[in-house]
Amino acid sequence: MRLELIALLCCLMGVAHATPVTTPAPKAYLSLIIDDLGQNLPRDRRVLALPGPVTAAIMPDTPHATEFAREAHRAGKIVILHMPMDPATGPFAWHPELPVEELEKRLNAALKMVPYTAGINNHMGSRMTAQPVAMAWLMADLQRRHKFFVDSRTSAQTVAAQQAQKAAVASVSRDVFLDDERTEEAIFAQLQAAISLARKQGSAVMIGHPYPQTLAVLERELPKLKAQGIEWIDIRQMISVRGNRATVAHGKDGVYR
Repeated sequence: MRLELIALLCCLMGVAHATPVTTPAPKAYLSLIIDDLGQNLPRDRRVLALPGPVTAAIMPDTPHATEFAREAHRAGKIVILHMPMDPATGPFAWHPELPVEELEKRLNAALKMVPYTAGINNHMGSRMTAQPVAMAWLMADLQRRHKFFVDSRTSAQTVAAQQAQKAAVASVSRDVFLDDERTEEAIFAQLQAAISLARKQGSAVMIGHPYPQTLAVLERELPKLKAQGIEWIDIRQMISVRGNRATVAHGKDGVYR
């Protein structure tokens, strides 16, 4: 009886000193898109040198659009077409008054200028992305081409992501613009806001531009993400992580407003 009691006490002591089970921290993912590429090769090549899966959004009406798309593709970066939309101007820009035939003609021409595109996002587009009929047509066309869509959300009236979701097109929406204010202090603050948002909601999509101030901050801060518990993933992975569902800021119960 005494031996049984000793054995029972030993078992209880072992349980008391067992290592507590810890719950791993939830994942926090970031994706980065750099817009307005194709204008300046030396500057744009700094984007390709960033230490991770940056997405290169190339404008079709720039002098180095085709050449830089090829360079970005060779560098293993995801290339997307940065499609001009009203109030943007130029030979490729979409405007609400244009017929579908002209929209298609301009999109085809833009895609020809920017090879290796996996998807598109809108350049400007505050008026155009608010047009349900045009956005519905675009999403059907992207579905046919097997390309994804990134809603830059340049307007609170955008219906682009909503139409993409209805058409079951692979898509995702921008959360944070890094450089509306072109100072390193403001850009750093926006990067920290994106990190905080990723921790809060699980992921955040950032869009920046190849400004010297933006690149300086990214070159300095991006290598630190892993130590901060942040996973930097490419835009395709982000689409998978979000599963075509809207975040709380962009919709309700996963459905875009």
